[in-house]
Amino acid sequence: MPFSICLRVTPQDLDELQHVSNIVYIRWIQEVAVAHSVSVGLGLEEYRQRGAVFVVRRHEVDYLRPALAGDEVEAETRVVAVSPVTASRRTFIRRVGDGQLLVQAQTQWAYVSTTTGRPVRIPPEVRQCFALEPE
Repeated sequence: MPFSICLRVTPQDLDELQHVSNIVYIRWIQEVAVAHSVSVGLGLEEYRQRGAVFVVRRHEVDYLRPALAGDEVEAETRVVAVSPVTASRRTFIRRVGDGQLLVQAQTQWAYVSTTTGRPVRIPPEVRQCFALEPE
């Protein structure tokens, strides 16, 4: 089942053209992924205790329509693939008022050691926290 959060566009989120900056969309993609992880009991402290944490390896983002000041948006994410050391998420950001898809993204997260910074295997107990929802 996808996980989602709602966000309200603030004046600080806008670029020179008065729509949401691409940098803000990247922040929202990260925020919904982190919130999903926290919701299954894996916040930063839990990852630190395990000695490894997920970090972004790659973002691929399609900007489809602008969001404007005052818009409410829903950011939805799901884990679509897992390898021994990576997890891939799809994220969709929609305007709540009309349901229009504004952004779609695919992000690859690498599971890395907090001491070496090198990829390590995702433990089964971490994998089990996230339902796999292939596309």
